[in-house]
Amino acid sequence: MPEGDTIFRSARALSRALAGKTITHFHSELARLSVQAENARLVGQQLVEVTAHGKHLLMRFQSGVTLRTHMRMSGSWHIYRTGERWKRPRSDMRIVLETSDFQAVAFVVHEAELIQGRELEKRVERLGPDVLANDFDPQLTAARLLAAGARPMCDVLLDQRVLAGLGNVFKSELLFLSRVHPARHASTVDRATAELICERAAELLRVNVQDGASDGIVTYQGMRRTTGRSDPGDRMWVYGRGGRPCRECGTAIEMRRMGQHARSTYYCPRCQPLTRVVRAFG
Repeated sequence: MPEGDTIFRSARALSRALAGKTITHFHSELARLSVQAENARLVGQQLVEVTAHGKHLLMRFQSGVTLRTHMRMSGSWHIYRTGERWKRPRSDMRIVLETSDFQAVAFVVHEAELIQGRELEKRVERLGPDVLANDFDPQLTAARLLAAGARPMCDVLLDQRVLAGLGNVFKSELLFLSRVHPARHASTVDRATAELICERAAELLRVNVQDGASDGIVTYQGMRRTTGRSDPGDRMWVYGRGGRPCRECGTAIEMRRMGQHARSTYYCPRCQPLTRVVRAFG
């Protein structure tokens, strides 16, 4: 599933290509969205801005209506020059927005809708603070994390109502960097550690949205990053490295399916000891 940094980069690229331009054509394979677009008269409107909040990509038009899309597990937005060949098959296309010089194409996006201002506000209010927002406050967000109580940290960090933008990759990386076992309950984490997790979340995602950042997610800052490769096995602390030695202590990294949705989780059993017996597996 695309994480907050991927959505942020997509929004930035779409904004650079489309913001301030008039929509000349709109098409969607999603029946409900097609009706909404026709009723909203999107064609002929100017696209004002493209932004992101967590994993939600938001396109605001001059009439005030916003196209909200969520990538779920495998969706993506592509940008093409007019007449340029698409890199994915037409059968994967769900939405096409055109201006005089660009096409923005959403592939395999199942969650998309046009919504007005107040309804959009309600949707955003249900989400936690956006890790990439300029006003992101690690201290205030830490309080939300600690309030999760008896829930395991592997679930809390994926809960978009706690903080918006983290996914499975950053979850494992952050817990390793903070030396917190994924199965540990939020209620057992001290305030300083909770704040550290939130601070590092913002740091890692911001590194990965810098102009020129790799399309892959990069968090490992050790010597091996000099290879310049995007293979997660070379560029991560723990994610995707099950069975390989921990970069810190040499212990074999473990992978377990943990939490409410049994998501794959990577951790070092020595660097991230579980000091309390809690139920978080499967």
